[in-house]
Amino acid sequence: MPATPLPASGDAPRDTNRPKTCDASGMAEIHRMYRVGFGEGPRLVRGVRPGDTAHADVVATQLDLLSSALHAHHEGEDERLWGPLVERSPGCAAHVARMKRHHAAMLVELTAMDAALPAWRRAATAVTAAPLLAALDGINGALAVHLPDEEANIVPVMEHTITEREVAWFSEHGRASTPKGQTWNALGAIIAAQPDGGDAWLRKNLPAPVRLMWRWVGRPRYARHRAALEGTVAR
Repeated sequence: MPATPLPASGDAPRDTNRPKTCDASGMAEIHRMYRVGFGEGPRLVRGVRPGDTAHADVVATQLDLLSSALHAHHEGEDERLWGPLVERSPGCAAHVARMKRHHAAMLVELTAMDAALPAWRRAATAVTAAPLLAALDGINGALAVHLPDEEANIVPVMEHTITEREVAWFSEHGRASTPKGQTWNALGAIIAAQPDGGDAWLRKNLPAPVRLMWRWVGRPRYARHRAALEGTVAR
């Protein structure tokens, strides 16, 4: 694909008459899951009674799912997105460099959360919760900077430089990162984070047989998972 130089400022293409090479709207869709999931993390952690390790295990498993997803999301961008963007749209280099700095800062916070989860999962005390809550605050602060920047300055460039086949690789890479046994919970988290409750996302991304499986199998399981997260059912 021929390179399309952008302005030296790194601004995204503004010529709406140029044909798009892919639909990158999935970026904002998956970002919503991170905003909602990590955003509710502090509340879920504080909602666990001291010593209730069964409830802590459910919440910790959810946070681990989100961590695995975000690690994979950023690893995929580092491996397969930044190089092609700079090669095909050199004016985007300034934005890409900033995204890399964001990723490095986020990795510090994610690593801190990953390190804090096991002790809190085992004990569910205020002492073990403190570093976990600090890490979640750091993650949410980093997401608040990174996600809108990426949506405003990277996604428009993607849609004029990245192919549909390349976008499909990112989707598959994300699915492959899902921990064993967490597929329905991961799908439910994505669906629930969408502004319309997920109806449009389901129609866009899943074939009819899978939508039916979600309705009859996945959605009831996810509802039970949400109740367990909130501590409203016996585990």
